[in-house]
Amino acid sequence: MNDPLGESPSAGRIEVVVGVEDAGMRLDACLARHVGELSRSRLQTLVREGRVDVGGRTIVEPKYRVNAGETLGLVLPEPEAAEPEPEDIPLAVVHEDEHLIVIDKPAGLVVHPGPGNWSGTMVNALLHHCGDSLSGIGGVKRPGIVHRLDKDTSGLLVVAKTDAAHQALSAQFADHGRTGPLEREYTALVWGAPGRLRGTVDADLARSSANRQKIAVVRSGGSGRHAVTHWQVIERFGPQDAPPVASRLACRLETGRTHQIRVHMAHIGSPLIGDQDYGAHFRTKSARLPEDIRAVVDAFPRQALHAGLLAFAHPASGETMRFESPLPEDLTRLLESIRRI
Repeated sequence: MNDPLGESPSAGRIEVVVGVEDAGMRLDACLARHVGELSRSRLQTLVREGRVDVGGRTIVEPKYRVNAGETLGLVLPEPEAAEPEPEDIPLAVVHEDEHLIVIDKPAGLVVHPGPGNWSGTMVNALLHHCGDSLSGIGGVKRPGIVHRLDKDTSGLLVVAKTDAAHQALSAQFADHGRTGPLEREYTALVWGAPGRLRGTVDADLARSSANRQKIAVVRSGGSGRHAVTHWQVIERFGPQDAPPVASRLACRLETGRTHQIRVHMAHIGSPLIGDQDYGAHFRTKSARLPEDIRAVVDAFPRQALHAGLLAFAHPASGETMRFESPLPEDLTRLLESIRRI
């Protein structure tokens, strides 16, 4: 295989030809062997992003086996900024003082920069709003962030403005409210309804082995992280003489894992309405809805989840701070529609 020229790859296209000695190797391993300046994990990401082609054909599987004589093309993106830049993005500020800021995050806003979202995030907005007071708190790319919400989950977030506040708030979230006033409650609109009025899901979570972008329930005591969600049925929707078509739940987090409520609700057979990752197989339920209601449900663009209650001890005064956020307009419309089932 011909090695690419240059000591440090820059943005642009690199082409290499597979030699006999490399035949049968995995694509990512072959690239790592000959583009040593990039780690294998970074090369795997570039492959999955569609930045590698073999003989002009885009390959998105890092495990693809290369053949002698094939030409591999690797397109390197422009380097991303090492630090997020301030951006003038409107924020719904619920409370702010010298120690912290509470935001009511809209659906669609990413919390912190990451692959594919290096700008336009809540962190970019906070850096503009708070100025230098956030610099370095909690890490360069996540300044002030104590906890997070998924991009398409709306609701309340607290952000630290000082190192002391960050440490104190982080300790409360790590304690999960066992010894303090921390509370996090979400409204979830789900398909079907649990068989009881209230209950708890205690099921470990880990990255899915089938899809690393998703989370899955795994056996207790294995490689997963302990996760506990308490739920209560608030309303059930559907004909009185038939099983509920959908329901409204109040979900309280005892732990805060990635996608926790979404995965736990799917695990007990009541995935969130609109959740394309964990509830897509329930879309057949909407086909049995009246046409006007089905149109609203099918058009709902996100998981029906809202962080409506957040309480914690103020990191400086110790006072219990409690905030509530009403359902946003899109969830209100969805709720009003399914109430008519």
